[in-house]
Amino acid sequence: MKYKRVLLKLSGEALMGDLQYGIDPNMLKQYADQIKEVIDLGCEVAIVIGGGNIFRGVQGVASGMDRVQGDYMGMLATVINSMALQGALEDAGLITRLQTAIRMEQIAEPFIKRKATRHLEKGRVVIFGAGTGNPYFTTDTAAVLRAIEINADVILKGTRVDGIYTADPEKDATAEKFNTITYQEVYDKNLKVMDMTAFTLSEENNLPIIVFDMNTKGNLKALIEEGNVGTLVTNN
Repeated sequence: MKYKRVLLKLSGEALMGDLQYGIDPNMLKQYADQIKEVIDLGCEVAIVIGGGNIFRGVQGVASGMDRVQGDYMGMLATVINSMALQGALEDAGLITRLQTAIRMEQIAEPFIKRKATRHLEKGRVVIFGAGTGNPYFTTDTAAVLRAIEINADVILKGTRVDGIYTADPEKDATAEKFNTITYQEVYDKNLKVMDMTAFTLSEENNLPIIVFDMNTKGNLKALIEEGNVGTLVTNN
């Protein structure tokens, strides 16, 4: 395997599939099947998933809501998605643990680094919900933070685009894809990979990021086995 322990970052919007809102069971199953493929290889997988298919704090702010209140609501949306993904993974035959940054003992463990690491060592999929537990921080930042804490080899940012391009490939047919790119080049070219707090934290801790298309079946397995899928962001 190219990578032994990974942090998989998924967007909440991806769970909508072809729906306008909420969670598409077909997308849950597709993701669960792909994750099972790499678990069967012996890869250790932790997951952070966003909540944009249900609620975003910035959306609440736009309509006059208090930012802190809105962000906490967004954290709870990530827990709903985490529970849905947990159910799909268990339906696929995997053993999972859900840990949250906000205590909710009836449905999840609190985040404890040593417990999370031990779960991974035992082959369990660990899902981290509720972001960092703090307002003003995105799930991108939560993903980088948790990846550093569990000593992940890489962050895998699953999107619907197969990497980082010079422009949005869905809008610009002339956009060119990068196979590899440095953090500094991302800054210089003003490319949008993650929010700046998350991206800087990843750079400072020398944690590589791979942006890839999670919606294409087999991509995750190929990435873990060979590492030649998507765009790799490194310090050099």
